Amino acid sequence: MSDPYHPSASAPASAAPTVLACDIFCAVIDNFGDVGVCWRLARQLAGEHGWQVRVIVDDLPTFARLEPAVDVAAARQTVAGIEIEQWHDVHAGETLRVADVVIEAFACELPAPYLAAMARRERVPVWLNLEYLSAEDWVADVHLKPSPHPRHALVKTFFFPGLGQGTGGVIKERDLDAARERFLSSLEARQTWWQRMTLGPPPGPEATVISLFAYENPAVEALLEQWRDAPGPVILLVPEGRISGAVARFFDLASFKAAALAERGNLRAHALPFVPQAAFDTMLWASDLNFVRGEDSFVRAQWARRPLVWHIYPQADAAHLPKLDAALAHYAAPLPAPARAAMDRFWHAWNGAGTPDWADFWSHREAFYARAASWADELATLGDLASNLAQFAKSQLK
Repeated sequence: MSDPYHPSASAPASAAPTVLACDIFCAVIDNFGDVGVCWRLARQLAGEHGWQVRVIVDDLPTFARLEPAVDVAAARQTVAGIEIEQWHDVHAGETLRVADVVIEAFACELPAPYLAAMARRERVPVWLNLEYLSAEDWVADVHLKPSPHPRHALVKTFFFPGLGQGTGGVIKERDLDAARERFLSSLEARQTWWQRMTLGPPPGPEATVISLFAYENPAVEALLEQWRDAPGPVILLVPEGRISGAVARFFDLASFKAAALAERGNLRAHALPFVPQAAFDTMLWASDLNFVRGEDSFVRAQWARRPLVWHIYPQADAAHLPKLDAALAHYAAPLPAPARAAMDRFWHAWNGAGTPDWADFWSHREAFYARAASWADELATLGDLASNLAQFAKSQLK
């Protein structure tokens, strides 16, 4: 195999290439969201748009948690038809291959030698800075805004995911809805999933199934107590992660790792293994309510058409709360006033402002179910992020 950034033949500058090459640079800052979004985007650009995609990432062990086929010891490899390379310091004299479309994920800053190689390329690449998801109004004003580089003859364009018109939308694969419907319409598929996860048979309609995927959260103990004392059975699915320690302490256990089972009152909690990215959706579909965190799982929960509670990534000085309110403004707007107020209270309590009131929140579940479905339909009208990005990139290469 040639060097990590090996050169390849490029099309004449007068004509756009028939198959676009795309490099996605990803620096893993914290948790799994950065590489998770990049990997979903890479798979969709390759699988649905026929692009030749390369992901250049600085943290293969984290990547491998989401995609088990990744070899953490390999500097270069191919997974699912996508090149994956360990981000490395470019050596003097190393020849770099520059793609037609270069995606700088979440302002990770391209290596200076690669940037210089972009400027030397006969056909200047389309350079996109893929930003974090935000529902705030200002996103539509800066989406697709150009930013000329101060030293090179290059222009970076800001590409913003979003929940409203004038943004790039969010990631959604073409077959996602069909896959969800196949699962929900097949008793055999649901039984197989529950058994494979060692959860026993699917619960009856009297039980409320809740998935809990969150950062550390001081509100979790109060919520576990309320589920313990709930009038009906609550089945809690807890993927191994940062909330597991708090669940273990509630049940007086040393840990709460995969396959663990604990019961108290009307609450039965199952610890699930940390599943590959491709398997995460099924847990969301199997649940009546999904607690999700960060960006990637937040988006997947919206496509699941189930009520959700978002644990937004906490920032200093509560800078994350306006982002939470902006998402609520989109998501909860058409709800009846009592249901909207209950959702607002519960989401804010889960994000540090008070104690969550389960009975108050879940009394509006019928309205929440209806809104989850109508919201997914509204969100789909924005188009999916990969298709919107591909369309824009092609327009710039003409």
